[in-house]
Amino acid sequence: QVEPVEFGGGLVQPGESLRLSCEASGTLFGRFDMEWYRQFPGKEREWVAKITRDGTTTYADSVKGRFTLSRDNARNVAYLQMNNLKPEDTAVYYCARTWGSNTYWGQGTQVTVSS
Repeated sequence: QVEPVEFGGGLVQPGESLRLSCEASGTLFGRFDMEWYRQFPGKEREWVAKITRDGTTTYADSVKGRFTLSRDNARNVAYLQMNNLKPEDTAVYYCARTWGSNTYWGQGTQVTVSS
């Protein structure tokens, strides 16, 4: 399956943590850059974090220090560990993987942070 699949969304309280997973099949997983985006209701999709195929990570300022992106190429999965979640993190989170000029998107998973 070329398109990645996200897992792990749900409802948490402010200050809690959640880990999202992004899985994709195939033997070339390690060649893809992996990214996470999120979309708030009625807003454009925004970039959250990226991990390159060599493991370099970058983050949006809004999540820096709270979110950690990692990957396990042997298991064909990328993880987005989200700590100290805030209500403003509530969104649909999308995983995307890119190789060259081709980007493949997942269907998204809802994350809701509410007391």
